[in-house]
Amino acid sequence: MLDDFFSSTPSLKICGVTTLKDAERLAELEVTALGLNFWPASKRYCSPEHASTIASHVAGDIVRVGVFVNNSHHLASELIDECLIDVVQLHGDETEEDIHFFLEQGIPVIKAVSANRLPDYELPTRNFALLIDTPAGKDYGGTGKVFDWSIARDFAQKHPDLSILLAGGIDPTNAAEALATVKPAALDVASGAESSPGHKDFDKVRALLAALS
Repeated sequence: MLDDFFSSTPSLKICGVTTLKDAERLAELEVTALGLNFWPASKRYCSPEHASTIASHVAGDIVRVGVFVNNSHHLASELIDECLIDVVQLHGDETEEDIHFFLEQGIPVIKAVSANRLPDYELPTRNFALLIDTPAGKDYGGTGKVFDWSIARDFAQKHPDLSILLAGGIDPTNAAEALATVKPAALDVASGAESSPGHKDFDKVRALLAALS
C-alpha cells in the first residue's frame, strides 16, 4: 500500500480521523490512507491512547499516517515501534534534518509545506512525499481554503520525480479540477470530507473517490 500511496497514480488520504467507525468505513471503501492528528491544538486531535485502538483495528487495510507538529521525534518513533502508524507526516517547522531522521530509519515521510513557503533544499524522492497546503499564517492547521493551484503545478513540473500531495479546501465539487491542474500523487482532504470536525461524511468520501476514477 505504501508503494501505491507514493506512486504517480492519484490516491486519496482522508485526514483528521477520530473514530474507529470512520476508520473502518474508510478501509472498507478502499481509501488509500487516513491521517491521525497528534497535535493537541487541533480540532481533530487524537490522543495516542485513542489512536492505538483505531490504528490496531485497521492495520494492513489502509495506510495509517501520523500527523505531527514539532512533536515528532519521540512520539512518532514510539508509535512506529508499536506498529500503530506506517507513515510520519511532519506538519510544523521541521527541518531537512528532521526529514532524514526518519528516512534513515526506513520510515516513510510526508512533509507538509505552505504554498508560499516551498522548500529550496534538495528533496528526497524515495519513501517521501511533499504535501502542498494553503498558507495558514501563524497557525499549523489546515484552513479549508483553496490556494492558487498553479503554484503546486509549477513546482511539480520542476520536480517530476517527487511525489506531490495536494491539500487545502479540496472537496467533491473541485477534486476533479485539482487533479487535472496539479496531477498530484494524492489528494489530502479533511474538512471537505466531513459533516463536522473529526466526523466523516461518507457521501462526500464516495464522491471524492469517484473523482479519482
